[in-house]
Amino acid sequence: MTRTTTAQPRSTGYPGYTQTGDRAPQTAEEGRKLTRVALAAWGLVDDAETAALVMSELVANAVRHARGPKIRMTVNRPADDRVYVAVVDREPRWLPELRTPAADALQGRGLLLVDAVAARWGYDFMGTGVHPWGKRVWAELQVTP
Repeated sequence: MTRTTTAQPRSTGYPGYTQTGDRAPQTAEEGRKLTRVALAAWGLVDDAETAALVMSELVANAVRHARGPKIRMTVNRPADDRVYVAVVDREPRWLPELRTPAADALQGRGLLLVDAVAARWGYDFMGTGVHPWGKRVWAELQVTP
């Protein structure tokens, strides 16, 4: 059973929500739901499915390649025409990398999809010093306000 916390709104600054869930495949649905609800609240329903797809791919990568029991999902609106989605995991050594999978491969296209629909994407290390405790993989999407 997937255990997910209730979505928490940002207390200051631009609008946004975070939610923590198990590092499990079922959490991708919680990430999609969080993203759809946030974009609907901001009146961005036309962009909700694209943003939900990106969140789903970021969650899938964390589930497959990270470690630790939990991940944190974030949806922010840093500007009227931008939405930021991110997933934090506890694996700073595995970094996202665009790859071209074999034609018959069943996996390996997630970041290609993210790259195709996002204005930009990347990652940040979490923690301080030379030994980060995790990373945040993020994507920023252009939206129509």
